[in-house]
Amino acid sequence: MADMELFRRAVIAWAAGGPGDSPRELAARLSVRTAVLLEGPSDSAAVNALAASRGRDLAAEGICVLPMGGAMSVGRFARLLGPPGLGLRLTGLCDEAERPYYTRGLERADAAHEKFFVCAADLEDELIRALGVTRVEELIEAEGDLRALQIFLHQPAQQGRTPQQHLRRFLGTKKGRKIHYGRVLVEALDPERVPVPLDCLLAGL
Repeated sequence: MADMELFRRAVIAWAAGGPGDSPRELAARLSVRTAVLLEGPSDSAAVNALAASRGRDLAAEGICVLPMGGAMSVGRFARLLGPPGLGLRLTGLCDEAERPYYTRGLERADAAHEKFFVCAADLEDELIRALGVTRVEELIEAEGDLRALQIFLHQPAQQGRTPQQHLRRFLGTKKGRKIHYGRVLVEALDPERVPVPLDCLLAGL
């Protein structure tokens, strides 16, 4: 939905210090009711892919999936979109290591009651464990990245790490790769193997 993308961009500009008139107008016009706050675009790709696999159009439902550009931005976005700002319902995903940023940010925005779902390491780690190393390697080969993976695995810095750690690190070695595989890995999941944080997030929307 193109209009929701306009809202998303307007909110990001607002969070960077721009005016709030456009986000307010768009939120009212689009009947935005929920903002899904995510650390980055790979998380957004995974959430949107799972929603599509379940036949849902989140934008049409008034749900904005919003990558913030890092966990430390959660307090700023929560103030703009939560009770002190647009009054939207807030939810999202975060990594275990980033949980304190979310806790403090939501408390300061009077949104401590809002529910966020926590990934053990990060969402890529959750997806790799759900699919298994062999299946992820098959998907990497199908996407034409097997040679790049093989070169990566022969780097001295990768020696001594587990296969799962290798795959998680590999997904972050090239710009855009995590975003691409956020969608690819989710689309390959069996419905009953969706990681709990991601499954609970979508079920609660």
